[in-house]
Amino acid sequence: MRLYFVRHGKTQWNLEGRLQGSKGDSPLLKESIEQVSELGHYLSDTHFDLVLSSDLPRAKKTTELIMESQKTKAKITYTKDLREWQLGKLEGQKLSIIQAIYPKEMDAFRHNLANFRANNFQAESVYHTTKRVADLVRTLKDSSMKNVLLVGHGANLTASIRSLLGFEPGLLRKAGGLDNASVTILETDDCEHFTLKSWNDTSYRTQVNKIS
Repeated sequence: MRLYFVRHGKTQWNLEGRLQGSKGDSPLLKESIEQVSELGHYLSDTHFDLVLSSDLPRAKKTTELIMESQKTKAKITYTKDLREWQLGKLEGQKLSIIQAIYPKEMDAFRHNLANFRANNFQAESVYHTTKRVADLVRTLKDSSMKNVLLVGHGANLTASIRSLLGFEPGLLRKAGGLDNASVTILETDDCEHFTLKSWNDTSYRTQVNKIS
């Protein structure tokens, strides 16, 4: 089974440098809508047996745009399990301001999640945000599906994908964060052990080759 993880397209709050989290939201930028449509064409030769998406508007819109290019359209299932990391009182705040007030915590959030103290911000723990994605993936075990599309959010997916690959919390951000409208592919035979096939791929922006 191949799991295609896609981060939603760039939003107004992304542009402003604000943390959206699981309760905040803002619309996709016009140029981002065009970019996500390009991603949809890039993935158009891949038949998805199942499509799972965060139920937050920015992810739902991204999923719908991708599916417009699908020749055979699978049903979209919207789920809270793919929501962005719940970041408590940090949500809606500008990153530049948070960085100035909480430099150590923001450094930990960006580079070493083992040191991120979620309780300080009434935020979801690293364990919980990654576990809900892992539990969702495990529901696919024993299925005959070949390709599954999962559309979600940057902070949650970055940590969750690396967690599925077996990395400890301190290394979950080692490869950096996921770009907007990027695709990351994992392969698995048992939904317990995973192989990374592609990380943070945005090559469709400059290449015409498609993933098959």
